[in-house]
Amino acid sequence: MQTHPLNFPEFKFRFKSSENKIYIFDEIRKKFVVLQPEEWVRQHVVHYLLQIKGYPKSLINVEKKLVINDMTRRYDVVIFNPDGSIFLIVECKAPEVPIKQDTFDQIARYNLSLNATYLMVTNGKSHYFCNMDYENERYNFLRELPKYTTTL
Repeated sequence: MQTHPLNFPEFKFRFKSSENKIYIFDEIRKKFVVLQPEEWVRQHVVHYLLQIKGYPKSLINVEKKLVINDMTRRYDVVIFNPDGSIFLIVECKAPEVPIKQDTFDQIARYNLSLNATYLMVTNGKSHYFCNMDYENERYNFLRELPKYTTTL
C-alpha cells in the first residue's frame, strides 16, 4: 500500500508485513492493525495527540463501539478527561475522502451521546477543530486543539 504524505509532522511508525498485507503498530491498542488509508490517518492523529499535544496514552481510546439510536457505530479516537467525561472526539477519513458537511453531521450525531468538549475532523490533509458551545447549540471553529494540561 502506498502511504500518502499527510499534513502532520513526520512520525516514526512500526510496520510489519504478513500474508501480502502491511500492518502498522497502534500504540493505544498495543497491536498491529492492517494499514488502510483511514488507519494511516488515524495513526498520525494518535501520534499528533501524544507527541505534539501531550495527551497521556491512558486517556486515549481508539476504535471503540458506540450505540446511537439502536445502531452500532465506531468512533475513531476519543480522549477522556481524568474524571471519565469526554474531552475530544476525532473522526478520521481516508486522505482521498473530502471533508464535507456530512462528516460534521456524523461527528455531531456521535457527540449527541458523548458530549465532548472538542471535536476534530481530518482526512490527514485538512484538519478541522471545534469547541462545543452547548448553550448556543453550535460549534466554534478553532485554529488548533489545546495542548494537554492537568486542568482538563
